[in-house]
Formats: sequence, C-alpha cells, structure tokens
Amino acid sequence: MTEHTAAVRGPLMIDIAGTALSAQEARWLADERVGGLILFSRNFVNAAQVTELVQAIRAASADPLLIAVDHEGGRVQRFREGFSRVPPMRELGAYYDREPEAALQLALDTGSLIAAELAAVGIDFSFTPVVDIDTGQSGVIGDRAFHHDPARVSVLADALMHGLHAAGMPAVAKHFPGHGFVAADSHLELPVDDRSLEDIRAQDLLPFRRLAEAGVEGVMPAHVLYPQVAPEPAGFSRFWIQDILRGELAYDGAVFSDDLSMAGALSAGTPLQRASAAMQAGCDMLLVCNDPQAVGEVLDGLEVKPDAARERRLSRLRRRDNTDTCLCRAQAIAAADGLFTVLA
Repeated sequence: MTEHTAAVRGPLMIDIAGTALSAQEARWLADERVGGLILFSRNFVNAAQVTELVQAIRAASADPLLIAVDHEGGRVQRFREGFSRVPPMRELGAYYDREPEAALQLALDTGSLIAAELAAVGIDFSFTPVVDIDTGQSGVIGDRAFHHDPARVSVLADALMHGLHAAGMPAVAKHFPGHGFVAADSHLELPVDDRSLEDIRAQDLLPFRRLAEAGVEGVMPAHVLYPQVAPEPAGFSRFWIQDILRGELAYDGAVFSDDLSMAGALSAGTPLQRASAAMQAGCDMLLVCNDPQAVGEVLDGLEVKPDAARERRLSRLRRRDNTDTCLCRAQAIAAADGLFTVLA
C-alpha cells in the first residue's frame, strides 16, 4: 500500500461514551497528543449515524486522526445493522481443511469486504487479523483464531490482509507474541504463559513473521506475561517489542498497545505510568479505553516528544482512497449477500 504523507502526530488513541461527541470528548480530540479514536458497539446505531459521527470526530482535531474499530467478524464485530455478518475466522480455517485454494480466495474476499464496508463510513482500519493459535485453551480468543496450525494461520491471515489492502485498508495483527496458549482473559486478569522462547518461536511467532515480511502496517502486543522470557507483559517489554518484533522479525510498522485499562495492564501502575511504560517499551500508539477518568489522567501528565519515525509508521495506518478502492468497494458490497454461503 502507498504511504500517506499527512503525519499522525499524537500517540494516544481514546474512545467516546455514546453516539455523539460530548464537549469534553471534543476537547480531548483537539489535544495534539491524541492521534486516534476507536469506536465500539455503543457508538453505533446505523451507517448514516456512524458516518456523521466519524465526520464530527475528524472535525474536532486540527491534525489528521486515525479512526479504528474491532471488526474481525463473529462475536467481535462492532457494526452490525446494515453490515454483512462476517463469520468467525475459525470457520475459514475449517473451510481451508476441506478446500484450501477456495478458502484462501474467501479469506481475501473477506478482507476486501470488511475494508469496503468500513471505508464506506469513513473508518481507517480494523484491528484485524487475529493471528493467535487456536489451542482450545483460550476462551477469549477461541473462534476468533483461524486455526490450531500456525502455518495455516499464517497463510489465511496473509490472504485476509491482502484483501484489506485491495480495498485500501491497512491491517493490524494481534496479539503479539501470542495469546492462544493461556486460559485467562486479559480483560479480567493478567494471563501467564510459562513456555520458553523456543516454544513460542516455533509456533506463535510464525504468523507474525509471515505478516511482517508481507508488510503488515500494525501489530498489537498482548497483555500476557511470559516469565521464562521477560519480566514484563509483552506490551510493556522492550525485549518483546524491540529485540524480538523489531529485531528478530525485522518489523518496521506501527506498534499499538492493547487497551491500557484492561486488567492485564494494571500491574504497570497508574494510567499515566502504564502509558509511559508502554511508550518506553516501544509502542507507537497507546489505547486508553472504557475509562474516561484514565484518559484525563494520562492527558494531564503525558509528555510527548516529536518523533518522525513514529509519525511515519502511524501515518501508514490511514485508509487509502482511489479509483481502485472505489471499484473494490462496489464489487465487495455487491457480493456480500452470497459471500459466506459456502460456510453455512
């Protein structure tokens, strides 16, 4: 995908409470340290309403904002009314076991469909694909994962990413280095994965390596602790982000923290301490969601220095619009009704 020249300067991504901006939220968006906003189901009524909301969000900031959503399919699809019901990725994995070539094409078409429908309402990107391994141990991942075989996760996620790209939308792979081997839900507690680095390399890192080589624009670390490897959860770990992701995997895209208000992040201290620790570890954009008080605390104290490399990496997450994107959008939406009948 072509890089965008408009710089995304702010490293903070926040959320809003409802279906329209409040005065306080508009003031937060005007802060130059805020570079993005993530939408949730509570912000969505229908396509017309969310399009108007996106326009209001962009108008609130003098700098270009990234607007994102979790729109993976299955149970993690925030926009539903008027949008195609995308199946959970496990269904694409099961289809791959039966018809591998057809499944890869369907994964590509799925990416194009997700991107086309989100682009139509002004969204820059979805936090997708999930490239965790489906071990059967993680309920919070579960059918969000493509497969239990890392090689099959790799090729399906790569196809979905290329489908996103075909419709002008970047991709964000999650949850690095892998959330599939722990039972605990990092929304509720800090999961602990006692495997060795060698075991993680042999399984979980394979899809991340494939997508890094293919040019994925974003990666999101997990709020998971791997005590045999590093003393901090991955999203706060320079070892995981700098040595493994950027060094060993040669990844040069943006790194997004997972939501710093999740229980799995609380061991890093106050909201401001969490944000600072994630930034120092190497995160380019910090998500602070579902906790307005935490947003205020972070903005009261977060110091941000200009960083041309961070701005360049984040600017690649801006959706690209051109003639090809419009054509792909029209084709994807026209095919939406029959796209997933093969999985029924």
